[in-house]
Amino acid sequence: MKTTSRAAAPRRLPPEERERSILDGAVSLASESGLEALTVRAVAARVGVTPALVAHYRPVMESFVAEVFTTIVAAEREEVISSYDPTVDLRTNLLRLIETLLDDSRDDVAMVWVQSWALGARNEALGTRVRTEMDLWHSALEDLIARAIAEDPAVRVDPDSSAWMLLAMVDGMSAHSLVHWAPRDRAALARRTLSAVLDVPVTDVPEPPVPVSDDLEPAAARRAAQPAQPAQPAQPAETLR
Repeated sequence: MKTTSRAAAPRRLPPEERERSILDGAVSLASESGLEALTVRAVAARVGVTPALVAHYRPVMESFVAEVFTTIVAAEREEVISSYDPTVDLRTNLLRLIETLLDDSRDDVAMVWVQSWALGARNEALGTRVRTEMDLWHSALEDLIARAIAEDPAVRVDPDSSAWMLLAMVDGMSAHSLVHWAPRDRAALARRTLSAVLDVPVTDVPEPPVPVSDDLEPAAARRAAQPAQPAQPAQPAETLR
């Protein structure tokens, strides 16, 4: 009597455990291959269940992609921000943070971020999560800088703009590194950028002069700015012939 082999049916799990296993499998897949790799079939294959089971727990794939994105980047943010050491100065803390984010071992998270900016333009659920996570990163950095200013009055920088500049540098250099276009020593560039951000007090940056067009300048102001002309002698009236 012949027997046919069948694929082993997925082990029955409580709903909470099954849901967790599907999310964990999707996070693992996205970390390896990016957000673009997330499909119902791909996640099902990673977890070892049927596509129908994945669709049962996560019926809207766009929302599931957004959930996976948040799980990955929020974990990194919490890890990096929690490493802040209040016993050392602000420069040292921020330099450690930047070097950690620029480490090659975090290219998987950099890939998730880069793809999220592109995919989020068409996936509104993802776009909303991306904006939220970027706001959270900015707020976290701004809070760290403000805390250092409160502890050391000699630190005179604007927390808001400093956080924006540091994030812009990290995001740009992380994206460039994915295609191997980056300075030879990213850490050295990070140190120079950090020095530029922290060494220029906001109060010392002069406001640029506002140019005034001659066409728009009031006529009275133009006349007042012109040097006085010497009085000309009166000319005799021309004789009529």
